[in-house]
Amino acid sequence: MFALSGPSFAIEVCRGLPTAVVLAGGGATEASLLQRLLMTPAFRIYLGRDRLGVELGGALKNVIAVAAGIADGLGFGHNTRAALITRGLAEMVRLGRAMGADPRTFAGLSGMGDLVLTCTGALSRNRAVGFQLGEGKTLTAILAGSHSVAEGVNTARVALTLAERHHVEMPIVRAVCAVLFEGKEPVRAVSELMERAARHELDQA
Repeated sequence: MFALSGPSFAIEVCRGLPTAVVLAGGGATEASLLQRLLMTPAFRIYLGRDRLGVELGGALKNVIAVAAGIADGLGFGHNTRAALITRGLAEMVRLGRAMGADPRTFAGLSGMGDLVLTCTGALSRNRAVGFQLGEGKTLTAILAGSHSVAEGVNTARVALTLAERHHVEMPIVRAVCAVLFEGKEPVRAVSELMERAARHELDQA
């Protein structure tokens, strides 16, 4: 069983724009065969061993992208987005480590690479949902007017459940869930994140 993930908007892949992803899982022979079969001059595939980490990165980045979209919709600046991406990555690493993934995976294409793309790209469905939430629209109205799936909405619930099961603190994920499902005002959710107790950057919370 394999996982293929990375910063890859489908429309850009279809247009033949240079893209790089990671393929993880299975045996070394099978992985190398798939790598050779799927690679093209515009679609580069790297091999990885950590299928769990690749899968988690591909899922969790969507939740952080909703948070980044909320901040953009509220009119916050580049500083805010960069902070959310960085601290969101820290949350992804914490949960991944607790579940047995290799923390180094999250520094790669399926972690940081996909996270940056999804949090900043205009084609990101998850960022678009967050942006509209930040503008004041309700989740019900946003989903009713959408013709595509924003995976981060459902993934947020699952991520929070996993965090609680593995005793991992994920304040950004928790804040996204509060906005999506508990009616919390987006600006208040951001304020509460900023007002958390002072910590060392490398603390596990």
